[in-house]
Amino acid sequence: MTAPAVDWRLIREETRPGPMQMALDEVAAETAAAGGPATLRTYRWEPSCLTLGRHQEPETVDWEFCEREGIDVTRRQTGGGGIYHDGRGDVAYSIAVPADEVPSELLDCYHLLCEPVLDAFDRLGIDADYVEEPQPELYHPACYLRELHAAHDVVADDGRNGPRKIAGNAQYRKREAVIQHGSLTFSVEADRDLGVFADPPVTPGAFRDRVVGMDELVDVDRADAVAAVEAALADWAGAAPDATVETDGSWTEAELERAEELVAEKYRDEAWVRTRPGSGGA
Repeated sequence: MTAPAVDWRLIREETRPGPMQMALDEVAAETAAAGGPATLRTYRWEPSCLTLGRHQEPETVDWEFCEREGIDVTRRQTGGGGIYHDGRGDVAYSIAVPADEVPSELLDCYHLLCEPVLDAFDRLGIDADYVEEPQPELYHPACYLRELHAAHDVVADDGRNGPRKIAGNAQYRKREAVIQHGSLTFSVEADRDLGVFADPPVTPGAFRDRVVGMDELVDVDRADAVAAVEAALADWAGAAPDATVETDGSWTEAELERAEELVAEKYRDEAWVRTRPGSGGA
């Protein structure tokens, strides 16, 4: 499949708190729907953050652990289980594009927007692809420990330990736009990944048996991993006939103001974060 032939901007990695990162994803979708540029971006979480799935029960969170460890908690627009985004161990990306420019079938759209993700792993010398055989669920509240499905779960294989999950990706549609965001694991922090949840029946060793980081598979530093993701995103978008890509894109002041509004009314709002299914916001 070919990337949408639209005007794109690439916003290179920015470090912000989780609620602001989720708000900016939503703002990027609004901009794309309103006729502005489609957005490709990478981002980093500071402080580290747990994002809850749209319908996740708040009782599954160890709120005291998160507070003690200085871990933010917010709620995503996308479904699925919770994901711990480590400030160093997570490389995040998102793509926002007008809905009429991508396939209407969810899985087809997902596979199209995952093309640059798989390309980024290939550039890093990592053998990553969709899992071939389903793997059983270990713990439902945690995204990375749910059952792995061949249709959409990305795993990497080092040739010794078998395929392990390396990326979690999800998408939603809002205001005539599609937003897909994902978490690519650079380094596994098993104790903290499990610590954000209330009494998970999984050991750190079992977590590492299911999840792998880029730094286990290849000799690469985080900055180079981010650069590979950004290059893959830009090249993917730029390969489409008649597409344009602004490779040093940025937010407008109006977009940043809108994002701050969304943080206050939703992504940092206690009713949105701590109420299932995020019914404190829309």
